[in-house]
Amino acid sequence: MNTALTAFRSDANGSLVQAAMQAVTQHIRDKRLRVGDTLPGEAHFAEALDVSRAVMREAFGALAALKLIDVGNGRKPRVGALDGSVIATSLDHAVSTAQITVPEIWDVRRTIEMRTAALAATQRTDKEAAIIMSFAEAMVADRDNLAKRSQHDIAFHKAIAQASHNVLFVQIVASFAPLMEVAVPAAWHTRKAKKEQQLMIERHIAIASAIKNRDADAAAEAMSAHFDSAIGDMLRAQAAQNGAA
Repeated sequence: MNTALTAFRSDANGSLVQAAMQAVTQHIRDKRLRVGDTLPGEAHFAEALDVSRAVMREAFGALAALKLIDVGNGRKPRVGALDGSVIATSLDHAVSTAQITVPEIWDVRRTIEMRTAALAATQRTDKEAAIIMSFAEAMVADRDNLAKRSQHDIAFHKAIAQASHNVLFVQIVASFAPLMEVAVPAAWHTRKAKKEQQLMIERHIAIASAIKNRDADAAAEAMSAHFDSAIGDMLRAQAAQNGAA
């Protein structure tokens, strides 16, 4: 606790709660704790840092909200696992307060998902390749059901991230989920004609096929083509909406 206590004292002129949060995270680093490892309780930190239990209660609550620790009634706090929902909350707030736009997020997704597709092509298991293809085929089966088709689309991209076997990519793609639940149906909605919908489905199948064939370049190119079309359609739809306003 010496390092954490020193850090706490150096930050004491700032917010006590923020300093207490830093002390707890420093304790985790100093002790080299891992996900699921237990932490001392509020009383321990309150005594070591010479602050009130109320300060530590607030600090623990804030850390829990950030998913850095996991707290529950009747048990000791534990080191939390990486959770994309924290990023998702920030993204949702940024969109709702007009700090970023959905097309901008779509553009970032394009860059990330080109890489996850390429990684999936080289890292995927046979089971994962089959799951990815099954979601693409489900889009074909439910081509006339927008809600189901959108669900398959979202699951398709999550499955590719899982197959990349990069934990950070998995969490980043998962963080897009709340926005995807709005944006994916909107993207499909711009494709009124059956021919346009079929082309969209074929692009998903092309991505799945490239991953199945372990062709990283083809997987990235197919994902790029998919997103270039999706971003273009969304920008045009947004421009039309702004023009109507």
